[in-house]
Amino acid sequence: MSLTQRRTANAHDELVEELDQHVRELVRREAVDPQRDAALVRRIAESVVRDHDDRSLTGAVAPVPDVDSMVGELVARVSGFGPLQPFLDDPAVEEIWINDPSRVFVARYGRHELTNLVLTSAQVQELVERMLKSSGRRIDLSRPFVDAMLPEGHRLHVVLEGISRGFSAVNIRKFVLRAARLPDLVELGSLTPAAATFLEASVRAGLNILVAGGTQAGKTTMLNCLAAAIPGGERVVSAEEVFELRFPHPDWVPLQTRQSGLEGTGEIRLRELVKESLRMRPSRIIVGEVRAEECLDLLLALNAGLPGMCTIHANSAREALVKMCTLPLLAGENISARFVVPTVAASVDLVVHLGIDEQGVRRVNEIVGVPGRVENDVIETEPVFERRGGELRATGGRPPHPERYERAGLDVRRILSQER
Repeated sequence: MSLTQRRTANAHDELVEELDQHVRELVRREAVDPQRDAALVRRIAESVVRDHDDRSLTGAVAPVPDVDSMVGELVARVSGFGPLQPFLDDPAVEEIWINDPSRVFVARYGRHELTNLVLTSAQVQELVERMLKSSGRRIDLSRPFVDAMLPEGHRLHVVLEGISRGFSAVNIRKFVLRAARLPDLVELGSLTPAAATFLEASVRAGLNILVAGGTQAGKTTMLNCLAAAIPGGERVVSAEEVFELRFPHPDWVPLQTRQSGLEGTGEIRLRELVKESLRMRPSRIIVGEVRAEECLDLLLALNAGLPGMCTIHANSAREALVKMCTLPLLAGENISARFVVPTVAASVDLVVHLGIDEQGVRRVNEIVGVPGRVENDVIETEPVFERRGGELRATGGRPPHPERYERAGLDVRRILSQER
């Protein structure tokens, strides 16, 4: 950067700081909550920039080169999340993470890149504090991790410095709604029309569906699309670590966990939410993600005849079932594999496994039926759809519980035979 460019950049930064302080002063004076009333903050910023621009005509102050850009920057600093706001506003950006103040990454369409944004430690700390203020959650030395939801529905995860070496690690997973229903996934190339028709029929028939895959494979999006197929006359209760599910349904109660307060009390864990949801007269239960002992409570609910869905991290449909057999063992020493394995076999009906390829495209790799049989402590499976040569095709396998499809007025054999 040349000397002239540095002087121009410094002059711009000084002007932004001056106007920023003026806007903040007016926001405090008028008792405006900057994050709840961004529109009012924008009007204040426009007034401040306009007044400054009018004064620049007399030569008393430097002019504003781009009024609209300056107003946007001021609103981002005061009401938004400062230098990260352009990435949050960019619909192509799916995720943002900060490894240290000089290394800010973003992910677009499943592929990540290093940005040219350079922050300071103070800026990162201020951003984290502002984000947590809007969520009502906290982070400190006694609790160095936090999951929270930002006002726009994005998920924030922070690991405090000391646990993360050198600097606090920040991750923001944006809620990017590219698919709301199964036909939307067909348009995106994630699955075929026949597979989408089959999955929608399976949801309507009340089969228990396990959505598996790696990080960022599209599990939550798939769960949203499956949940959107639940008949409107049913009552749905969902339980999540942080609110991420968004699907249209007239009778839906979403629940999320809560961390403990300053006194170390008041924590609500996912396992408690699963138990509580059973007292709320649900027709369906959805768990955002099972990763610990709450898996046992979900299995007991599904085994009692309550249809449900959940997601789990796994590399294949087979590994997802193995993990479902392992997680309940964390619930206590009196829980044995002899009980868990047949319970999983009887409770899970379908496993939908997703993956992400080298180009960042998310696809359904396999849809596997679970007939309910166990042989030598191994749960038997029957592939219904498999990806072969890049195409998701029906295998000829049949899903379990054909009588449930019949009760819902669905001919699952015809649905599968049409694809073949």
